[in-house]
Amino acid sequence: MNVHTKKFLIDGPVGKIEVAVDTPDENRDTGAAPRGIALVAHPHPLFGGTMDNKVAQTLARTLVQLNYVTYRANFRGVGQTQGEHDKGIGERDDLRAVLDFMRAQEGQAEMPLVLAGFSFGTFVLSHVAARLKEEGHAIERIVFVGTAASNWEVAPVPENTLVIHGETDETVPIQSVYDWAAPQELPVVVIPGAEHFLHRKLHILKRIIVDAWR
Repeated sequence: MNVHTKKFLIDGPVGKIEVAVDTPDENRDTGAAPRGIALVAHPHPLFGGTMDNKVAQTLARTLVQLNYVTYRANFRGVGQTQGEHDKGIGERDDLRAVLDFMRAQEGQAEMPLVLAGFSFGTFVLSHVAARLKEEGHAIERIVFVGTAASNWEVAPVPENTLVIHGETDETVPIQSVYDWAAPQELPVVVIPGAEHFLHRKLHILKRIIVDAWR
């Protein structure tokens, strides 16, 4: 399946936000309805993280394969997104603005929503998800990769969250993810021999996600 990516700017709380939307061939060419919409959050912007990070792109492409119209956005100060890094606080408002934009698109207001994050993106998305829950909005599923539990206070997530982690992750030790997941009774799917950026393991990440949807 080919993926068609379109990049553009939307208005955010402190300026423009750079957004990419990935749409599968079948929806673009035939008009077939997608099964839902998805939002992917990228790793830490002060350490080179962007929406074009290879793990974020793999998440997006996998969700497109599963027939979701999938959005990514650059955090503050990255690419064409305006503003300055806000330690994951203002970034929550930015992602909420992206979600509002997604919902405003034709036919997407009531579609099932998937949230997917990598590293720092999991921290930001966890708090976005908590806010959505407080407001009574449903989330079909969450996918967290390299959950940043050792570096930030990742909020509790719903039981339908798929948590994936590299066995030899040097950035976020796997024990910190176990400690975060255990009180929530969340299983953790471990990729043997994988480090934080899942070098040469992205095909396994994709397979785990696709299998989880079956």
